[in-house]
Amino acid sequence: MLFWILAALLTFGACVSVLLPFMRRTAEAAPDSAFDLMIYKDQLDELERDQSRNLIGRAEAEQARNEISRRILKADQTQDSGAGRTGSAGRWLAMAAVLSVPLVSWGVYAATGSPDQPSQPLQARMQQNPAESPVSELVARAEAHLQANPRDGNGWEVLAPIYVRVGRANDAVTAYRNAIEYLGPTAPRESGLGEAYVAVAGGAISPDAKAAFTRALAIAPTDGKARFYLALSAAQDGRFDEAKATWTAMQADLPDDSSWKNAATAALAQADKIQAEAAATGQPGPSTADIDNASDMTAEDRTAMIEGMVASLDAKLKDNPNDRAGWERLIRSYMVLNKPDQARDALQRGTAALGNTTREAAALQTFATSLNIPEVSQP
Repeated sequence: MLFWILAALLTFGACVSVLLPFMRRTAEAAPDSAFDLMIYKDQLDELERDQSRNLIGRAEAEQARNEISRRILKADQTQDSGAGRTGSAGRWLAMAAVLSVPLVSWGVYAATGSPDQPSQPLQARMQQNPAESPVSELVARAEAHLQANPRDGNGWEVLAPIYVRVGRANDAVTAYRNAIEYLGPTAPRESGLGEAYVAVAGGAISPDAKAAFTRALAIAPTDGKARFYLALSAAQDGRFDEAKATWTAMQADLPDDSSWKNAATAALAQADKIQAEAAATGQPGPSTADIDNASDMTAEDRTAMIEGMVASLDAKLKDNPNDRAGWERLIRSYMVLNKPDQARDALQRGTAALGNTTREAAALQTFATSLNIPEVSQP
């Protein structure tokens, strides 16, 4: 009985709060469809970015784009149809509708409700199409559940990739590590953890990321994500032949609809371009002897050697600031050293040296964007 009294009081309070705006004239507020329209357009932009980075197949992207576009059209129609509705008759009609809600809902629930049924599990709710709910709503729902159930490995596993997509890389690392702790290691969990570490490092393959990808391959040697990023790690270290061998193998043994096969194809083209530019400028990457010598050094000595090479390249660019390929190597080197601030500084200096608005400066900015370095503002 106490529950029903409290429910009645809460319902009465809710109705009063809803009715107050109708009892006075106010400026017309934006309809809910306007907010939904912003969400759907953001999702469409995110889909385009994922497809441009070859992280989603063409068929999957087209299907998702059609669904989001349908929802945008529906939201537009709703927004248009709701515009300009004012007047006392509309207010009285709305007030009557609000007052009828508790009466109708209590009657229907008394006849057909099932309060003794358990709620739908988190994972089942979260597996719906992301286009059907705003991402912020999904994240808030999962976080509320996990705050009350911190050992729910399934909840952490569902939330982790969402964190990656919304740019909360450190939270994604925590979520993947919790999923692995409570559910055990699998190739997708380990490779997902590695990808989160890559996002934290701004696109560089850190030692933590490399270790996670290595564990994923130990569980599933054909894991496309782990293979791609380990090859990218080799390329960032200057071992382009090793990286290209892995990407070529991925082209041969992955199915045609695999997004990682498409990513490997794009990476191969980029590696060929970098090698060709290095050969044209007479500044190739480290030789095999350099790599062998570096492998015998301590971690501190190896880091010092690499930093010395980067400093030397930086000094050469002061004498030859029009060398776009040199600026790209410098920016990439700073990212490999996990120094994103220095990489961004190099990007700013490089675009300024190349003329800011010139085609060469735009190409340098595009290269930096591929490494997740934010676009520099133009003076």
